[in-house]
Amino acid sequence: MARVAFDNQRRGTVRGVALVSVLSFVLTGCAVGPKFTAPEAPKTDHYGSAPAPAQVGDATTPGGGVQTLKAGEEVQPQWWTAFGSAALNARVEEALAHSPSVETARASLRQAQESYRAAKGDWFPSADLSAGASRVKQSVASGGTGTPFTLYNASVNVSYTIDLFGGVRRGVELRGAQVDYQRWLLEGAELSLASNVTTATFREAALQEQIGATQEVVKLLQEQSDLASKQYTIGVKSQADLLAVQAQLASAQAQLAPLQFALASVRNQLAVLLGKLPSEGPAPAGDLSGYTLPGDIPLSVPSELTRQRPDVLAAEAQLHAATAQVGLATANLFPQITLGGAYGSSATQTKGLFKEASTSWSLGLNLLQPIFHGGSLRAQKRAAEAGLDGASATYRASVLNAFANVSDALNALQFDADALAAEAQAEQAAAKSLDLVKASYRLGAASYLQLLDATRQWQQARIGYIQARANRLSDTAALYAALGGGWRQRDAANSSK
Repeated sequence: MARVAFDNQRRGTVRGVALVSVLSFVLTGCAVGPKFTAPEAPKTDHYGSAPAPAQVGDATTPGGGVQTLKAGEEVQPQWWTAFGSAALNARVEEALAHSPSVETARASLRQAQESYRAAKGDWFPSADLSAGASRVKQSVASGGTGTPFTLYNASVNVSYTIDLFGGVRRGVELRGAQVDYQRWLLEGAELSLASNVTTATFREAALQEQIGATQEVVKLLQEQSDLASKQYTIGVKSQADLLAVQAQLASAQAQLAPLQFALASVRNQLAVLLGKLPSEGPAPAGDLSGYTLPGDIPLSVPSELTRQRPDVLAAEAQLHAATAQVGLATANLFPQITLGGAYGSSATQTKGLFKEASTSWSLGLNLLQPIFHGGSLRAQKRAAEAGLDGASATYRASVLNAFANVSDALNALQFDADALAAEAQAEQAAAKSLDLVKASYRLGAASYLQLLDATRQWQQARIGYIQARANRLSDTAALYAALGGGWRQRDAANSSK
């Protein structure tokens, strides 16, 4: 009869646990606090104050060309390949593989993912096994024999928090939003890295070309200085003519030093971006002639920008986390119910463990209702609500900055094309003027000062033309980055956390 009663009691316990578990799963569908919904995209048809032009540039401009903006098309993930340079492609891929900043972001993402998995464990009951052995001696006065003996014990303890008001759910939701935040920070770091490597490479190429042009002018002025010195010696030229060409030569030589310093600095920057020491930096990638200005540029519609930019998506993830934090703080104001149970055994011999006579069990339901905490719980809720307001403002600011970035990049493309056309004309005119002055000087129709001035103007015009070409390449890369760089197509947001 005792055996039957024990079995009936145990079955009743199991039914009770099952009933409470089912009830808990039903009740977990209710969570207090605000529910997160992704913000709507701005309702606008264009990025700036006016629609973007269909084309920019002039096909007749040397080193330039027409760029067509393909409205509605998305940027491809490896957008840097559009510049047609194998050296640039290799640099970007190497940077993505070895940059410390990207490795840091990847580690932070892994950390957030493991924290998320740990938080998901709160959805399930926790079970712990304990076992032990102790040497015991009971006095005769207390009913014992006075003989020492060994007592063995083993038990399984199970507890489960019934998520009545969604505190557990909000905690998991918070960790999940933090995973999304770290994921978008990683993609933002990769996008920034690719953009920095690309623009630094263009700057390196432009500086190399500017140094080459300046060295050519220095060589020309050195020849003129040597000739003027000989002519001054024989009395053909005055000392003023000699001093003028020497001053022009010194000025051109002085311009080399800052250009060479800038080139060394940008190469150091590239080495760091690639995860290398300056002494291990990449080989020079050549001048600007090794890069192609992309003719077709995708321009996604404005309503899609907020789903493409990693920084905006990271701000959205922060907004999601702040919303979940408010829900968590709200749930902490309500009762917490914990279901606990234990099943164990004690015996003087291990073979006696879990025999019917040595077993014991317990089942309990605990309710914890916060009553007074000095106002801290409500203060925490108000703090979470303030955090939500701040996250909302941060998100709006990120959207505004994103549209401003794209608008600036589009304006830069138009202004760069105009500037390049003007610089190309100036360089061509200065080159022709120098040729004419040289011819006139040989015929005695132009002074030495006129020749030096024409040489200086040609040098300035050529440097300006080189810079304009580099600016157009760099600002094209800036537009790719401003549009999100195609990273969204990796479907990172849809991957498992």
